[in-house]
Amino acid sequence: MTENEAFEGTPAVAVCVPLYRKEEFIAETLRSVLDQTFTDFELIVLDNASPDRSGEIARSFDDPRLVVVRNPRTIAATENFAKVVSLSRAPLVKVLMADDLIHRNCLERQVEVLKRDAQLAMVTCRHDVIDEYGRLVAPDRVLRTRDLVGRQDRKTVIRRVVRHGGNPIGNPGNVLFRRAAFDAAGGFANEEFFTLDIGTWLRLLEHGGYFGMPETLSSFRINSGSHSSELGGKAIRLQRDFIAGVRRANREIVRNSDVVYGALRAPLMRLRHRVLFAAAGPPSSVRRRAALKVLALGPSART
Repeated sequence: MTENEAFEGTPAVAVCVPLYRKEEFIAETLRSVLDQTFTDFELIVLDNASPDRSGEIARSFDDPRLVVVRNPRTIAATENFAKVVSLSRAPLVKVLMADDLIHRNCLERQVEVLKRDAQLAMVTCRHDVIDEYGRLVAPDRVLRTRDLVGRQDRKTVIRRVVRHGGNPIGNPGNVLFRRAAFDAAGGFANEEFFTLDIGTWLRLLEHGGYFGMPETLSSFRINSGSHSSELGGKAIRLQRDFIAGVRRANREIVRNSDVVYGALRAPLMRLRHRVLFAAAGPPSSVRRRAALKVLALGPSART
């Protein structure tokens, strides 16, 4: 289906996939959406002028719910995220990275939550971490504390984000949000890519409630070509600056104990990121085997 062909009626959900140089993964990502138990959705892929076969592979799918649009030139990743959402028409939206997956009942379960509570701006879930071969690296990530599960108010979520020091809410594929709240929040603001998701989630909560599902309904892929693999000094600094900005903007909410807890936790969080990426390394790697053993130690290794 092309950009100019219209759907009959308005779908309930839009799954928006910003695509750039993911020819190894895009087919599996799209199949994970097209195989959903919930079927009333539009699937919009925005090919950011990929120089590889990513767009060609996406266009090879024959499904009336799928629209593939190609940018005439490559634009910034954050701009591509915003543009793909602007192409959607549904009242509920999920943005899915072009190498991530959603589990077969993900849309069904998350739509149920938003239908039950019209005041919610977003619902999120846990995810598995997989490597570029689809092997499980770490199960059931994020939402590992009780104050992020179920219906929570904005103050509680903000305090947990500061205490965590990163993104304990989930990646784009974890979240289903209301388009009205997203638009009211200014969409994907002009933020750094590494904090685009958590920054958007916190702004969404100025326009509706939060619900965290204690279910694992998506898979987040770590691979050598992804932005997530670039968690070096720059990303850590950007993340630290973001959390400092959250503290400044929410002085009436954040407590001194939250700041101290976050500062003490920061070295551990950086270590856990390094362990995750080591666990996603080559199968024969000694570092990978050691990292997988660390991740298997228990819940404390999964937060």
